[in-house]
Amino acid sequence: MTLPQTKLGTVRPSQTQYMAGVGCVIDLPNLSVMVMGLDDWPRDACAPIDEPRLLAAVQGLLGPNVQRLLSPPISEDDGPHRSMHTDGVERGLPVGIFPRWLRCPRCNFLGPLNSGVFDFQANDIRPEKAHFVHRTCGPRPVRALPARFLVACENGHVDDFPWVEIVHGDHPRCERPVLELREGGVSGEVADVFIACRVCDRSVPLAVVFGEEGRAAMPQCRGRRPHLRDFETCEERATPILLGASNLWFADQLSALSIPLASDPLTHAVKHYWERLSEAPSIDVVRYLLQRGELPALRDATAEDVWAAVLAERQGVAADQPTPDLKPPEWRVFSGPETSRIEADFKLTRAPTPARLVGLVERVGLVERLRAVTALIGFYRIAYDDTRRMRLSRGAASFAPATETRGEGIFISLHEETVARWESSRAVEPLVHELRAAHVRWRRARGADQPEIGFPGVRYLLLHSLSHALMRELALECGYSSASIRERIYSNAPGGDGDPMAGFLLYTAAPDSEGTLGGLVKQGQPAELERHVLAALDHMRLCASDPLCGEHHFGSDLAGVSLHGAACHACLFAAETSCEKGNRYLDRSVLVQTLARDAFAFFAGLNVR
Repeated sequence: MTLPQTKLGTVRPSQTQYMAGVGCVIDLPNLSVMVMGLDDWPRDACAPIDEPRLLAAVQGLLGPNVQRLLSPPISEDDGPHRSMHTDGVERGLPVGIFPRWLRCPRCNFLGPLNSGVFDFQANDIRPEKAHFVHRTCGPRPVRALPARFLVACENGHVDDFPWVEIVHGDHPRCERPVLELREGGVSGEVADVFIACRVCDRSVPLAVVFGEEGRAAMPQCRGRRPHLRDFETCEERATPILLGASNLWFADQLSALSIPLASDPLTHAVKHYWERLSEAPSIDVVRYLLQRGELPALRDATAEDVWAAVLAERQGVAADQPTPDLKPPEWRVFSGPETSRIEADFKLTRAPTPARLVGLVERVGLVERLRAVTALIGFYRIAYDDTRRMRLSRGAASFAPATETRGEGIFISLHEETVARWESSRAVEPLVHELRAAHVRWRRARGADQPEIGFPGVRYLLLHSLSHALMRELALECGYSSASIRERIYSNAPGGDGDPMAGFLLYTAAPDSEGTLGGLVKQGQPAELERHVLAALDHMRLCASDPLCGEHHFGSDLAGVSLHGAACHACLFAAETSCEKGNRYLDRSVLVQTLARDAFAFFAGLNVR
């Protein structure tokens, strides 16, 4: 059925990276919609975002066809969310109705949108109140609701639940089946839900398709990509899933921090505005941009100086190869010898190392101002698996959706010699072999061609676990929720590509141009940081789920493919928006002695009480 062009609600631009991105199902009060692919985005309503390092990294993964980073489309009334897809000119984020099956709560009728019995009711005053009605149900039409079951697969496909196939099974199907969804109890459990056909009077409990045995009754995945409006070949078996389930959509992102890469302020400013200056054909265009005030960081420079810097930068860009490795340049800035670095979007001040952490912690940096740019490059369903990234467009996309936020953070680097000595010790060798074996099994279980690659090493395990432990402790006093604090791990062992790295950044950021309020940076002062680190380590010694948590090893689950050791939701797991590895590669036994293990603790000689 053709739907009118109408606005359905609003979301913040930053939500398009975490909970309202391409391919994500959004639950509105009375509707369920899916964000459409980049082919349908109104590019004239998308503003460019300047971050050359991130653009180069995206090109390294998605190809040179990606020419720009663009913000989500903004509608004419400044609302960043948009209506259902139409063929006309659009403003805002395009979405389509999904799932396409609706249920009438009065008569239990279950049918697709094209059945001809549902009418769309828009609401111009409260767009989020738009809904469908079942017009053939009684004297007064009743509001229809989206069917709450879908099917998906780990290849990123999602489809309407096969209602007709499941209710008829091996029996002949009706020519024109009329279905209804009955609920026998008040709990809403699957065991109390039945699918029935009014024509042939067959009724099947929905529980038959759940569980290991029930999955065999599910049909093969059709390879449907609703956000791209097409299908592709898929050999996976469809998996039933609830509408609104947390594993229905995982974002795959790249992020970069705006850091002063050039010592010359003019060169650094040109790099910052490279998105606009890279295509400037002459000095006249540069002079025009300066006169209009579109390059505020260059307002004191002459057009001749800016043009010379542009020409020099073009030669450098032509000589460089795009690389997706964004962290080494940031590490060099954070761990450099300078006591402070101040730029328009970056302010770093060194802080003394807490007295009781000397020899373990090498540097502490208070990042009072930072700018983070995040680009969405794909997504996953069912499981976060980097071997099965779903694409955002049908063809080669010319841009990647991105958002920018500003905030603050605390940078901590561990003493390199101490970390190197710990990770190469004989006591840690068994953990290295255990972690590597679990990494290979996990990737092999997901069909990776080279399961050995991408192994982060035991150094990453240490930094990642310490980051989560400290993140949970800081959230108690910094004024920000644990879900709003994010991590950025800098890990590279000696002998690998590039310089050794052993540190992490905990930061919080907001889309507001003024950033955040300084509550996190305040916790980085020596006395405060020492108290938080010691408290975090002390809390890691025991978990509310011990002894089960402490006895959990890498790969010790029933499937043998888990990528976390002594870690769970009660001690180390963090929100999806906070962790850069999806709560994998975590083990509190590398921090302190636990009930089950005492040989791996990096902070074993530190009295944390």
